[in-house]
Amino acid sequence: MTPELTVLTLAALLQGFQFVIMAVPANIELGPGKTTSARDPQRLGKPIVEQVSPKVGRLIRAMDNHFEALILFTIAVLVISLGDRNTGLSAACAWTYLAARVLYVPAYFFGWAPWRSLIWLVGFLSTMLMLLSSLIS
Repeated sequence: MTPELTVLTLAALLQGFQFVIMAVPANIELGPGKTTSARDPQRLGKPIVEQVSPKVGRLIRAMDNHFEALILFTIAVLVISLGDRNTGLSAACAWTYLAARVLYVPAYFFGWAPWRSLIWLVGFLSTMLMLLSSLIS
């Protein structure tokens, strides 16, 4: 397996981990009546993220943000892998993306400003560099 595919696998496992560390406290705070329901707006009154404590809300938003980032990163890994464009640069970018995403969780949870945004930017730029490198390598 290429380094980029290994990192993609680890990033998916990170997403699963983020789901667990968000879901457990959210279920404790909201109870199964809300978390196992269809979450219809008229039943909930307001979005789940607005009904939990600020820290659990941050975990929800960090998880959602990783879903968004993971889409672009997956595209980058597929382009690199299927296009046979694997290089040391693409591997380094993949590992940098993963490190940024791991750091992003505590940065968001603890409200590290402006570091959270800078950490996010490192992951985003790593993904963009992977895509650009696939076009020129």
